[in-house]
Amino acid sequence: MAFSKAKKEEVLAQYEELLRKSKAVFVMKYSKMNVKTVEALRNKVREAGGEAHVVKNTLMKLALERAGMKVTKDLLAGTSLAGFAFDEAPAMAKTFTDAAKENAQVFEVKVGFMDGRAISPEDIKTLADLPPLPVMRARILGVLQAPAAKLVRTIAEPARRVARVLQSYSEQAAS
Repeated sequence: MAFSKAKKEEVLAQYEELLRKSKAVFVMKYSKMNVKTVEALRNKVREAGGEAHVVKNTLMKLALERAGMKVTKDLLAGTSLAGFAFDEAPAMAKTFTDAAKENAQVFEVKVGFMDGRAISPEDIKTLADLPPLPVMRARILGVLQAPAAKLVRTIAEPARRVARVLQSYSEQAAS
């Protein structure tokens, strides 16, 4: 299907806007895709705080280059479905890697773009394996609180021992 120049400019502007709002972009190759599979993936992507679109490779490459990313022609070869992560990049990476794992005959993770550079499928898998942001915050908070809690216990221990000794004397005196 041939696009008019005006339609191409409109699609290019849409891609540029999506890239501006995104923290990361992940691209998957797809084949033999049906509506049910695509809608299931799009629902999971929405839950992860993003959007998924079937993209025109040439226009996507141009939008990425305008956004300052270096893109080689082979990165966007074949059919492409792009996921734009608006909230958390690891959540979107997990959604894409899970979809590729569940439907290996339909989806294959090709490339991602984050912080102005392309990232490999292995990097995307590593990003997907990161725990969610609230879990990471809780772990950091636990690491920061551990020394303070240990200090409080150490300072309070002598007073507890004195209290236990006094309690046992009072119990002996009462019996």
